[in-house]
Order: sequence, then C-alpha cells, then structure tokens
Amino acid sequence: MIRSFIETLHKSIDFSGTVLFDEPLSRHTTFRVGGPAEVLVRPSAACFQEYAALLLSAARRHGIPIFILGGGANLVVADSGIKGIVLDTGSFSDTVLTQASDGSISVRAGTHVNTAVDLAAAQALSGFEFLAGLPGSIGGAVYMNAQCYGHSIADTLESVTILNETGALVSIPFKPEDYGYKRSPFQNSQVLIMSARCRLHPGVSSRIQEQIAEYRTDRLHKGQYRFPSAGSMFKNNPAFGKPTGMIIAALGLRGLQRGGAAVSPFHGNIIINTGQACAADIRAVVAEVAARVKAATGFDLELEVIFTPELPVQ
Repeated sequence: MIRSFIETLHKSIDFSGTVLFDEPLSRHTTFRVGGPAEVLVRPSAACFQEYAALLLSAARRHGIPIFILGGGANLVVADSGIKGIVLDTGSFSDTVLTQASDGSISVRAGTHVNTAVDLAAAQALSGFEFLAGLPGSIGGAVYMNAQCYGHSIADTLESVTILNETGALVSIPFKPEDYGYKRSPFQNSQVLIMSARCRLHPGVSSRIQEQIAEYRTDRLHKGQYRFPSAGSMFKNNPAFGKPTGMIIAALGLRGLQRGGAAVSPFHGNIIINTGQACAADIRAVVAEVAARVKAATGFDLELEVIFTPELPVQ
C-alpha cells in the first residue's frame, strides 16, 4: 500500500529527492538506534514545500501515518521502527539567514542548529549563542522549545510558519502563553514546522564568539560528544531542589548499564549508547533510573527525550 501510495503521489509532482524503503533509522538519529522506517522520504529543497503539502493532505485522506524527522536529536526510535512515512526535513535548510528590514531573521526548519548559531555570529547578531553545541535542527528546537543556560528559543520567536494538517501554509504569531519549559503549541499535532522568524539583536562579534566557545566547551566537559546520546534524558523540575542529573548522580547511578546503554559516567542526566545499544536497552536504563529515583526521593521524573512509541516512566 505504501509503495503504491508513494508512486501515485510522485506522478502528480515534479519530485526530486530520496526515497528509501526499510531504511534503518539508527542512521538518522543522534542515539544511533532505531529500527526501519517503512519508507523514508527526503524531498529536495526545490520541491520540499509543494511535496510536503501534498503529502500531508493525501496521507490524511488515506489514513497513512506521517512522522516528521528533523535532525534526529532528542529521539529514541523503537527497535521495531516506524510504520507509515517518515518525512525527513534535512534538505529544507538555508545556507544564509534571511534578514528582514525590521531586524528579524527567518531560518528554515531543516537548518542545523549550529549552522544557524555560526551564521548569526558571523553577522554579529546575538541571541542564538545558548544553542551552541546542541544537535538537531531549528524545526526540532522550536518543536521542543529548546532551552539551556537560562534561555529558550521562545525568547527569540516572532512567528512560526507551518504546514497545517491539510497542507495549508500558515504563519503562527508568537504568544508567550503557548510556550513553556520544553513545550510548544506544535507538540502532539500533525503540523510541519517550515521556518521560524526570530528577532536577534546586534552584538559585539568577539563577545558572541567567546560565549559560543564557552557553551561548546561546557558541553564537551559534560561528555555530551563522547558517545551517541540525545543529551538530557529527563526534564529538570525546580520543585526537586536540584537538577535531575545531580539527583541521579547522588544515588550512585552514573555508570548504570543495561545491555549497550548506560547512564553517562560524566553526567547523571545523559544516557549513552556505549557502542552496541538498541532502543530496548535505553528503555531499560530509563525505566530503572526513574524507578530508583522514585523509590529514593518520591520524585516522578518526566522524560525530555521523545520515545516512539511513547515510553511511560512511572
């Protein structure tokens, strides 16, 4: 059914890009785990918007599930993979930031976060420094309202352009009440983030570069790049009195290993793929850490990383 659907769809559009059947998603996630996508489609930038709009509307009519894949960060795909169509946004990226006369910039969703950080810095624009060193795409950062070092991407947003469930292009103005800690209005919906318009501000180039280097060095010291991972596994909760990573470390759980997955020896809130992990190993470590934190402190940890299908941790 999927093959015939894709073939029919491509006959109605001048498609360019890549179509892969039974593609291992371990090749497309920062954790380097995940079973096959029934079909993975990566349209070229030239046809991306037209193709994505047609795909969203047609798949909705035919009851075919669509999974949106950004940079593959903050994601654990089950060993059984993903049924339906995985739409890879990686080609829909800018090589330059599109700057408006009012000083705001527009960044396509597939643009890698660090590309946007470096391009903004090259133009002496400040506001993206806190994102330095993060994996993934701008679309994923907006979807998760990426937050670190006391800042979130919502702090910069003016509007987000999406393709809605019917494939219509819509600009969504920023409303502070729609965003929260690791929360955006696009979660749990079938919309596709196309671009984000952000307001940065002029800064001193040398200071911007220093701040970027400082954040990247900090991530390096936390061991975020030593093994495949998705960064912080659990959300922080101010009610706990200290960061989640410190709570996990205080319980002696750094280094806890199940199969090929382990709690990082460098940071309690990072779970790593030591080399041969599968998604089930990561799920086992997550479940045990959550259970032991609950037993010792009474705290219910909340996942930051997305598991597909969803993983309950309590």
